[in-house]
Formats: sequence, C-alpha cells, structure tokens
Amino acid sequence: MSQALQKLIVGLTYPPALSLCLLVLAVGLLLLRYRRSAAAVFAAAVAWSALLSVPTASDWLRGRLEQQYPLVDEAALPYADAIVVLGGGVRYGWLDRPDVRPEDLQNSRLAAGARAWLAGRAPVVILSGGGENAGEGSDDSEARMMATAIERLGVPPSALLLEERSRNTRDNARYTAAIARTRQAHRILLVTSAIHMPRAIEQFQGEGIDVVAVPVPERARRVSWKDRWFPSRSALWRSGRAIKEFGGLLMIRIQN
Repeated sequence: MSQALQKLIVGLTYPPALSLCLLVLAVGLLLLRYRRSAAAVFAAAVAWSALLSVPTASDWLRGRLEQQYPLVDEAALPYADAIVVLGGGVRYGWLDRPDVRPEDLQNSRLAAGARAWLAGRAPVVILSGGGENAGEGSDDSEARMMATAIERLGVPPSALLLEERSRNTRDNARYTAAIARTRQAHRILLVTSAIHMPRAIEQFQGEGIDVVAVPVPERARRVSWKDRWFPSRSALWRSGRAIKEFGGLLMIRIQN
C-alpha cells in the first residue's frame, strides 16, 4: 500500500473527515437526482460524527480494545529480559514538577516503564521512537526525548537502550526486535497505551518476540451527566484513535 493511500486512510479515521466525504457524496447523488440515496448518505454522515462525539459512545468503542489486556501492577509482572516502552508523544508536562515520582503518573508510559524497572522486572529499558528524521541519527528523536524524561523518574542512562529509527508501530516491532536479538533478549515487557496494546502485541509477536503486556490507561474522568453525554471534540478525537486501532488490526490480519 502506498504511503499516500495510508495517510488518506488514517485521515478518514477521524470521524468528521469521513462525514465530510459522505456529505460530498450526498451532494453528488443529489445533483444526479438520486434524492433518496442522497438523503440516506447525508443522514449517515451526520449520525456518524454525532454519535462518536458522545463521550459514553466513545468510551464504549475504546473499551473494546482496552479490555483485551487488563491493567497489571508492576510488582506482579514476571521477570523479563527487557522492558520496551513505545513512544506516544513528547509533551511531558510533569517534567516541570519539582518532586515528580513514577507512582504519581498513572497515565504515563514512561512512568510505567520506570516502575517496572525499579521493581527489578528487567535489567534494561528499550525506548522506541524515531521522528521525522528517523534513522538519520537526529538529536531530536523521540527516543532521546524519552530518555531525558525517564532519567528524571529514576532510571539511569546505563540501563537505557534507544531505538531511533521507527516511524510507526510496525517499525517499533521490527527495529526493537533486532536490538533484542543482539542482546539475546527473548521475553520483553511491552509498555504502551491500553488502546494501542492489541495492535502492538500482534506486531511484536509477528517478529518472534515473547511479549508480556503492560498496558497504560488513558481514562477520561466522567463525573457529571454532561461529561458523559454532551458531545465534545475530545470524544471525537478519542473515537478516531479507536477506529484507527481497529483499522490497523484489520490490516495486520489481512496481510497475514
């Protein structure tokens, strides 16, 4: 599949993008005098984004992925040869806190990796994340930024290995597996967000790695009726992430 087509498909996972395409199709059908078909497509376009903008619907959709790998306390994890933390953004607002601790950051992949290392579950932590200049030895790779942050959480540089070439989950698995093989690391603790875990597990297992899931929650607080049922941009974005993960899983299974 071409890179341009991949980008188009990923773009359509954001509900308003697909709704816009359906609206354009509805206009075309109306111009061709297929009024009933145009009305049906128009209704589908509006309903698609309207439904997925409701936080409760978004949480239900994401839950189908997140529930596949339950959360595990780091102290209960088995021993492994390495901990692998996948990149997922480089905005670490907690770096400005004076006394930040891994236990304080329940929704952080880096904190989960740090807790597992501090619990003695594995001797090394592999940080996997490239960037726009992945593979070119850039100083601003995601893995290097992750290293700076996780050191703040108590993991020393001597325990870190950086994988800086990856641009996507498939690359994460391929290049991390290569590092693991050179170190004779057969079992890894894989740290990524709970919603991303099913796709990441399939990619890493496809590289012949024995994987133990260490999912990190991305839960949103739903206190009031409005929080649960009032449509929001955040819910749309969260729905889009879930659809992207379902699409990625489908593509893996088709290719296999």
